[in-house]
Amino acid sequence: MTDQAVSKTLIELLDAADPSSVAIRVPGGPSVTYDSLKRQVYSLAGQLKGLGIGRNDRVAIVMPNSIESIISFLGVSAVATAAPLNQAYKEDEFKFYMEDINSRVLITGSQEGDAARAAAAESTIQIDASLEDSGEVVYSVSGSGKDTSSSSPDNPNPDDVALVLHTSGTTSRPKRVPLTHANLVTSTRNIVKTYGLNSDDNSMCVMPLFHIHGLVASTLSTFASGGTVVVPQRFGVLGFWRLVQETRATWYSAVPTIHQSLLHRASGAVGLDSSLLQSLRFIRSCSAPLSSAVMLEMEKRFGVPVVEAYGMTEASHQMTSNLLPPGDRVPGTVGVETGVSMGIMDEAGNLLSLGSRGEVVTRGANVIDAYEDNPEANASSFTNGWFRTGDEGVVDARGYLSLVGRLKEMINRSGEKISPLEIDDVLMAHPAVGEAVAFGVPSTVHGEEPSAAVVLSGEVTESDLIAYCRERLADFKCPRTIHIVESIPRTATGKVQRRIVAQVIAGS
Repeated sequence: MTDQAVSKTLIELLDAADPSSVAIRVPGGPSVTYDSLKRQVYSLAGQLKGLGIGRNDRVAIVMPNSIESIISFLGVSAVATAAPLNQAYKEDEFKFYMEDINSRVLITGSQEGDAARAAAAESTIQIDASLEDSGEVVYSVSGSGKDTSSSSPDNPNPDDVALVLHTSGTTSRPKRVPLTHANLVTSTRNIVKTYGLNSDDNSMCVMPLFHIHGLVASTLSTFASGGTVVVPQRFGVLGFWRLVQETRATWYSAVPTIHQSLLHRASGAVGLDSSLLQSLRFIRSCSAPLSSAVMLEMEKRFGVPVVEAYGMTEASHQMTSNLLPPGDRVPGTVGVETGVSMGIMDEAGNLLSLGSRGEVVTRGANVIDAYEDNPEANASSFTNGWFRTGDEGVVDARGYLSLVGRLKEMINRSGEKISPLEIDDVLMAHPAVGEAVAFGVPSTVHGEEPSAAVVLSGEVTESDLIAYCRERLADFKCPRTIHIVESIPRTATGKVQRRIVAQVIAGS
């Protein structure tokens, strides 16, 4: 058995556990042991190699949280580069992302993925994944690779790119983030150490597996510790705590939106039976700010430590975290460094002293070296070996980081980063829109919601424009409110500042 601390690739993480231990459990469905998981991962990798897929190829994966999605990700990463995509995307969005990564293969579930299949290029090899009652996943190949045979795959190298994800920035074109096996394994090692994860832990995976949060924190880190990932077929507030009891989940990680929903349910007239929480060891929050009041109320209601962490896709997820007892949890902060280096930098690239306010920067083996094919973003995001997060913060004398603002203009809805320029582009494509500016507005449920202001050049209603956006954007990106105005506020030099537009028009 290989200790997780010396694992160098994702497939080696699977050696951390007893082969007969359960790696993945689906409540009300099958379970998969580590031995079966590794065998199935190698089988898919061999099948892909037999189709002519190699290390420099990209494979898009579109499916819900499931045994199939986990095996697909690990199998692809063993021989090529995995690119999991959000199921909520519309056909045009799938087309953009698959063209952007030059995907040679598309893997979808047999019961979903119609929009992705329709968007795939004619030359794309399409594979349907279906789960049998035994926990075995069957991959059915169609298209140009139909007659090829399986082959024995070569093990990947630590510097091979295992995963590519898109992250929104200050331009409408998302940036490609190439994460190597070494990046991801380093991050899982840091997370395991931070929370003392071990083979007795059962992680309830409620975050989507196309998101770095669910993939690295809930899933890969659990494999690295030899524990069990519990994968509900869908997340639901009503039955969540009963599911925790039935699966003996010891922890879960989620965005504040989910925590608030669970807290609201537990604070209702019926309340929460404490027996449902007996297995729970801690709760983790990440990907969006968690208010101090919510954190403290959660600890009171659920009776376990609630730890807020800070992560980014470019850092393979976790960078800092509050600590479990006997360490300190400091409400209003995102904790201390967890196996990475953090600093505060000014605009000129100088590192600042403790207590100074500036841009949060990070470096470490978990952090990417550069974005793919994006010299402009690389020039602005990397300084003297440090990655500039775009977040503004302060580090106190004990090393606890407080985030005090965002330098970037991204909209952060429940941890999903949305480029406002992407919304601008959609609205500007409408023939009755002359100007458009999207921005985030505060939301008690999601942290922020997308909104927009438009100047019309023809006749159209707010509801018509919202419907227009819903046809072209994933639901979470669509403005909830569109303000029709006579003019867009500008600075004295004629520039549009989204923060100012939000304040003047939306009062936020």
